[in-house]
Parts: sequence; C-alpha cells; structure tokens
Amino acid sequence: MPTKVEKDSLTGQETTGHEWDGIKELNTPLPKWWLYVFYASIIFSVIYMVLYPAIPSLSGYTEGLLGWDRRAELREEIQEANAAQAQFVDRIKASEPRQIAEDNELLNFAMAGGQAAFADNCAPCHGQGGAGRPGGYPTLADDAWIWGGTMEAVHHTIAYGVRNEHEQSRQSMMPAFGNILDRQQVEQVATYVYSLSNDVTDQAAVQAGQEIFQQNCVACHGANAQGNNQLGAPNLSDAIWLYGGEKADIVAQIAKPKHGNMPAWSTRLDPETVKMLAVYVHSLGGGQ
Repeated sequence: MPTKVEKDSLTGQETTGHEWDGIKELNTPLPKWWLYVFYASIIFSVIYMVLYPAIPSLSGYTEGLLGWDRRAELREEIQEANAAQAQFVDRIKASEPRQIAEDNELLNFAMAGGQAAFADNCAPCHGQGGAGRPGGYPTLADDAWIWGGTMEAVHHTIAYGVRNEHEQSRQSMMPAFGNILDRQQVEQVATYVYSLSNDVTDQAAVQAGQEIFQQNCVACHGANAQGNNQLGAPNLSDAIWLYGGEKADIVAQIAKPKHGNMPAWSTRLDPETVKMLAVYVHSLGGGQ
C-alpha cells in the first residue's frame, strides 16, 4: 500500500514518512535546476576525460582521443618566440655592449631583455631597479661605481663577478688594518674619512688620521680618497657607503673589513643575456 503523505502542521511542508522520537522529516528535495546542472557537469567531465589527457597511472596518463598536449603546444610557442627574436639575438651576439647601446632598435630589445634577466637573477641581491640592499649589496641606480661604470667595466663585472673562483674575477681585497694599526690609529683614520663627508669638531684627530691615511691608504683610495675603480677601492669622499656611513661602521670596516662576492654570470647565462644585462645596468645610473 502506498505511504500516506502527511503535511507538517507548522510549515505545511510534506513529510517523508520518517519519524524519530516524534520528530518527522520534511521532504525538501533539491531544486530541479541544480540537479540538471549537476548531471550536466557529470556528463561534461566524462566527455572531457575521453577527449583530453586526464587520468594518471603509474607509468603515464590517458592521452585522450584528441591527442592534445599542452607541453607540445608550449614548445611550439617558445620556438615561434625564439624565431621572432633570432634576428635581434644574432645581432647582439655579433656586437659589443656599447654598439648595442648606439643602435636604437637593438637598445630597445636589450633593455627589455636585460630588465627581465635582472629581475630573475640580480634583484634578489641588488633590489628591483638596482636600488641595492643593506649588508653589502651596492646600489646600481646611482653614479657611484666600485669597479667602474663604463659599459665595458659593467659588462666585465657581470660576466666574471667579484671575488669568486673565475680566473677573470675581480679579486682585490682590503687588509684588516686592525692587525696593522693600533686602536687609536684606527679611530683617527676613521675620523678623517668620516670628516670627508661630515662635519667633525675634533680637528686634531682629523689631522692625525689624514697622516695615517697618507701612509697606508692612498695606494688604493688615492690621495684625495676618491677611490680607484681598477682596484675596486670605493670613493670615500662622498656620502655613499656600502656597509654603513656612521663613524662606528667606518671603524669596523677599517679594523676588520667585510668583503662581498658576486658570481660569474657568464657561467650561468648565455653571452647575449650578459650583454643585455650590461646595457640595462649601465642605463640605471647613467653609466660613465
């Protein structure tokens, strides 16, 4: 016999006939539109699994009736992009960085490629746009260059790096003058160096420090403390400091200097990318 349909006295909703402890279950079926969408989704998923790669296995996956492969499609897109860029890449390969900068067409291509390569490889240390980072990562967006700011010098620094195992790497290092001078002498030299870009009242210490500087530091930093790019000796007469410009920072650097290093990017990137990086970096601070 068919179950008698009852209606809930409070809501007027039909019940299912089920009852627990005097509580009757209301019959509230899903909306038909929702069921239709659900069934359509099931049908779509089955068709998709048949037509496209979908089901993984221990040795591979189902390839689908259409044989579509996103990896193959991506390889074709990359090949097309490389073919479109080949004319520029070939010209960059045959040109020196300065020649690239003098060709507007090549310059635009190199700037775009150099900026992308910089973001991928250099920004973690030097910051976006070459803004630099605390702890010995120099700013590249100014006109102060430790190893020279000519196009050739920038290219050499990027290609071979600083203080690494490459035979053409920049290698000069500052001695620990804390092992050569006594504490007072280190303090006096630091006072003199600090006075080159700041006001100092203790002129006696400045004079004593200048004399010590002339005896120990001019060979690298020059008589006027304006540095030597060939040796990687920075200019000490400006207010640009790699490890801090307070007097205590200068004392620490004189006594026990920190020495950063940089990888040789020529062993990691192709020559064309290194040239584009040189053009881009040279442009950040105006170069020399």
